[in-house]
Amino acid sequence: MSNLAIIFPGQGAQAVGMTKDIAGAFPECRALFQRANEILGFDLAKVCFEGPIEELTKSSNTQPAIFVASVACLAALRSRKPGMQISATAGLSSGEWAALHAAGAISFEDALKVLEARGRFMQEACEQEKGAMLSVIGLDVAALEEVCRKSGAEMANMNSPEQTVLSGRVEAIEAAEKLTKEAGAKRAIRLNVAGAFHSSLMAPAARRLEEMLGTVAFKSPSIPVISNVTGKAHGTPEEIKALMVRQVTASVQWVSCVQTLKGMGAGAYVECGPGKVLTGLIRRIDKEAVLHNIQDLPSLEQVAGALGN
Repeated sequence: MSNLAIIFPGQGAQAVGMTKDIAGAFPECRALFQRANEILGFDLAKVCFEGPIEELTKSSNTQPAIFVASVACLAALRSRKPGMQISATAGLSSGEWAALHAAGAISFEDALKVLEARGRFMQEACEQEKGAMLSVIGLDVAALEEVCRKSGAEMANMNSPEQTVLSGRVEAIEAAEKLTKEAGAKRAIRLNVAGAFHSSLMAPAARRLEEMLGTVAFKSPSIPVISNVTGKAHGTPEEIKALMVRQVTASVQWVSCVQTLKGMGAGAYVECGPGKVLTGLIRRIDKEAVLHNIQDLPSLEQVAGALGN
């Protein structure tokens, strides 16, 4: 088996009922949700397993819910494959917190508290100034930079060589949508999101997160964790803290993250958590990668079998 990287999805991957069967089958996974309920002071498990979707999609619920679901998927895999060796971790946006936890850089309790607050700060920033996001398929970076220059939009997610997400004020995204189509984009799709994530409009959330992280203890990761901001491995605890603040407003360099993992020798990936978004993106970045996803009991058993001894 090639070097194995574990990757974690971010906000947008949530679905009512996610990992309910895994929590039911593995006591250690059930315990994670029970701990989360105690730490947060409300029934996150119920929101996660039963919804309603309107409650689950609130950022202050979504971010901790996906985190616990993702960590539970990894815990179940470790239970099935106790000798499994992980070479590196990464996560998309809020999923990077799960990657840091998996590498021992932050405790479960601290990561959970951070994500509840991060989601709340971001939601409040969305309400302060209306923003939007646009997924663009089929335009290169140079063309998109020109679109941003003319429209005032910002690059939010470098998801794959073919797909980039723009972010900004509503009027900037409306202008960008028109400009991308004029420039020959294959598709330009407005995303169903609360606001302009990974843009300068999130600066109020970043400032509040920075203040909160002053009280959070970080450790050096036990294995490499790839930063969304730089596309390179995280460094010291202080550097991690600074980059995780910047991550709120900076563009997500997912293409660079995957290229770095490949350069480190990663040939196989397991996406732990709901959906298969990252698996799909990696397929477009590294066509040789062996890709797996765990989001329920059937997919867990499939991956456990595929990973072998």
